[in-house]
Amino acid sequence: MNASGAPGMAVGRQALAGIKVLELGQLIAGPFAGKTLGDFGAEVIKVEPPGQGDPLRKWRLLHDGTSVWWQVSSRNKASVTLDLRTPEGQEVLRRLAAEADVLIENFRPGTLEGWGLGYDALARINPGLIMLRVSGYGQDGPMRDQPGFGVVGEAMGGLRHLTATPGEVPVRVGVSIGDTLAALHGVIGVLIALYDRQKNGGQGQVVDVALYEAVFNCMESLLPEYSAFGTVRGPGGSALPGIAPSNAYPCTDGHVLVAGNGDSIYRRLMSLIGRDDLGNDPALADNAGRVVRVAEIDAAIAEWTRSRTVSDCLEGMASARVPGGRIYTIEDIARDPQYRARGMIQPIVTRDGLALDVPGIVPKLSATPGAIRTTAPALGEDTRAVLERHGVTEAEFAELIARKIV
Repeated sequence: MNASGAPGMAVGRQALAGIKVLELGQLIAGPFAGKTLGDFGAEVIKVEPPGQGDPLRKWRLLHDGTSVWWQVSSRNKASVTLDLRTPEGQEVLRRLAAEADVLIENFRPGTLEGWGLGYDALARINPGLIMLRVSGYGQDGPMRDQPGFGVVGEAMGGLRHLTATPGEVPVRVGVSIGDTLAALHGVIGVLIALYDRQKNGGQGQVVDVALYEAVFNCMESLLPEYSAFGTVRGPGGSALPGIAPSNAYPCTDGHVLVAGNGDSIYRRLMSLIGRDDLGNDPALADNAGRVVRVAEIDAAIAEWTRSRTVSDCLEGMASARVPGGRIYTIEDIARDPQYRARGMIQPIVTRDGLALDVPGIVPKLSATPGAIRTTAPALGEDTRAVLERHGVTEAEFAELIARKIV
């Protein structure tokens, strides 16, 4: 097994090689952004508080005291411990920031400024610095100072209202999607800022991402529909309101997803299930007509699926060129040949010797693909080496250890 953690995978040219990233964030949003940049070649130095480090190290299921989630979140990173609440730690951070291209933080707004490490202060040292700031509500506005987690951003962004069966309590998506969406928007912002810096004279800037705004940006037609018609879209359960037919239908061994909402696809689907009367009905020739009679169409499809297995339904739909799918568990994903063929299940060996499958890298780039170059580090594992590269002498390092700054 090579440094990528995958047998036989050579690490070639990577688009972000040479980009230096300081990651000050904890838990999900900031670290996910750092992971994504690291996957494509950036050098990511993760700064953690001495002692316990990032709380994600202890979240969910642990192996030998460390979360297996950590092995995904912190791959391709070096770990440096540093107490940023102290003047000495702040001074070391300034040395690191002086040579960084990007700094990622997801503290509550004003935290870095309180430590003398705000953007204006660091930009005086390094005018080309790009700072990604992820927070619940952004760096300004009346809610700026309120604490905000991903689940709150999902609710405020409009997503939680839709994730329910009509008349029932809205439920969580099941993962921290608000944090992840914010991280991805942050990565987009960082890449835009890097391009602008290269094109327009080397000046850095702040990338300001609010959790609720990242979620809201993915809410499709909700706002224009409300603005034009006063329509408030409600939860649709397993269906996609206003698009028909698109739903989950019962089978003898589970549920099958059917996406028959294209006009020609709909006709093929109705022929497959023996309902040409519905397929050839002029009133159902387009989506607008089908939405009016969606309950009738759903009942016809469910009558066909109910006596069949999921596999039987999918085989029939494939022959009729009707999009459909099964509802995957993680066990299904781990066994799926499409995932394997696309490199989305990557075997690694962690630094404590655990053989582990982890998610592969998205997106796929033909010339500069991402890679798992290094596995997740132990807490503070790289502190000495990184600080020495940034001019900290042996005597200074010994003093930092003695005073528990690192």
